Amino acid sequence: IKGMELLKECDCVIYDRLASEGLLRYARKGCEKIYVGKEAGHHYRKQEEINEILVECAQKYTTVVRLKGGDPFVFGRGGEEAQILQRHQIPFEVVPGVSSAIAVPECAGIPVTHRRVSRSFHVITGHTDNSLEDTEYNYKALAELEGTLIFLMGFSRLGLIASKLIEAGKDRDTPVAVIADGTTEFQRIARGTLCSIEEEVIKSKLSPPAVIVIGETASFQ
Repeated sequence: IKGMELLKECDCVIYDRLASEGLLRYARKGCEKIYVGKEAGHHYRKQEEINEILVECAQKYTTVVRLKGGDPFVFGRGGEEAQILQRHQIPFEVVPGVSSAIAVPECAGIPVTHRRVSRSFHVITGHTDNSLEDTEYNYKALAELEGTLIFLMGFSRLGLIASKLIEAGKDRDTPVAVIADGTTEFQRIARGTLCSIEEEVIKSKLSPPAVIVIGETASFQ
């Protein structure tokens, strides 16, 4: 509700690909709408450009909304953007969201924690400086973690993730769910195990954006 009220008042809204465009209907008449979406392999705007746009708009308008999907501080680069605003002495307020790491599995009937089978959850991004494709990436540490493993932005590396976790000692029969277009009317789910999930995803013809859930709760429906 707080986010909605800010959208009604703002002079400019800068929004991402994963932010529901339906929210833009709350923006007041005359509000400038700037799309800065990013897609794997097809970045409409580089992060540096987005940072510049944020600063320019903050200097031009009285109230600016930076609209993101999920939660801005969970692999949404919200922290980086906040630092840029601080550096330019631009005041801002953060309105927390709900991370897709939690919301997408939940809408698929999967709790990321469960008192009996998963007492923790761990969120891993498929896009970091320390890439999942790096031979030095510590899959052994991931394989030894208890609870639920949730991979964001890792769809193109699904086969690699599964095989590396098995090599690192994770049970090959560990349940896995891949949820595409989660929380929307287009949501689709592929289920399997570490050794079968890549094939199941191909059969289901899923495409990103998708969230990968690995662990006992991934079998819940």
